[in-house]
Parts: sequence; C-alpha cells; structure tokens
Amino acid sequence: MPATVPLSPEFEKAIVDSKKLTSKPSNEDLLELYGLYKVGTGEKFADATPPGMFELKNKAKYNAWDAVHKEGISVETAQSRYVAKVEEMKVTYGYDENKVPETVGA
Repeated sequence: MPATVPLSPEFEKAIVDSKKLTSKPSNEDLLELYGLYKVGTGEKFADATPPGMFELKNKAKYNAWDAVHKEGISVETAQSRYVAKVEEMKVTYGYDENKVPETVGA
C-alpha cells in the first residue's frame, strides 16, 4: 500500500471491522470490498499485472478492482464507500467487536 495515500481513521477501522464479521460474506460482497480497498489505498490499477487464464480467484479480484477503477472515483470516495459497505455487512453478516480479527478474502 502506498505510504503517500492518507487513510481516514474510519477507513482504517472498517478494515479491522471487516475481519470481525461473525459469518462469511458472499463472494460478491467480498469482491466489492476488494475493489474499493485497492482504490481506497491508492494502488494503481495500471501497474497491476493481469492474472493468468486459469487463476480464477485472482481474475475475479482483478475484475472487481477494474470495475471500481473504471468508475473513476477518488481515493476518498472509495474509502467512504468501503466504510459504508462494511457497516452494511455488519448488519447482514453479524459483527462481534470482541472477535479476534481474521483474514477475509474472496
């Protein structure tokens, strides 16, 4: 993650909170979060190497990032949407503030 991109405190909290959901989110929700995270942290899509044809998981993540990238939203907007999505997911999937954060991935 580029050090030059300031991360809002709300965005940083949402990153941790996304790992404290009590049930596994859908792949669609995880992919949306992934795309928003990549844009929100200022990673440059143009620098990304497209995954190979048989790398289905990585291809889905790449496509999710590409979809958010094509919207042309700012880093700040991506962070704000990420926070809103995590708040929505906390309601949908349950949330435990005391849960030890676990890695969540699409």
